[in-house]
Amino acid sequence: MQDINIKITDRNGETHEVVAPTDMAMNLMEVVRSYELAEEGTIGICGGMAMCASCQCYVKSEHELPEMSDDEDAMLAEAFNVEDNSRLGCQIQMTPEMDGLEVELAPEV
Repeated sequence: MQDINIKITDRNGETHEVVAPTDMAMNLMEVVRSYELAEEGTIGICGGMAMCASCQCYVKSEHELPEMSDDEDAMLAEAFNVEDNSRLGCQIQMTPEMDGLEVELAPEV
């Protein structure tokens, strides 16, 4: 088992340093929910299926992320507040390579 450390800036601008397990097949959206860093019912509304963009975040670190899927790309094309570094948290798996990841949650629409 290997845990990783990530930094998540919530929608109020507060940065949280959290520990995420890499052996539970969790994604970033699930980590945000487990630490209650977003109001209940405002993140992961579609359950992590890349169908709602409620878990959109801005990747602040220089991590090499997996290629964006067609579903994620299409969802971000329709989302609000999209930036060049926008990704869906539900599509970022917690792996050892994500250690030190820094993200900021996009504003709620």
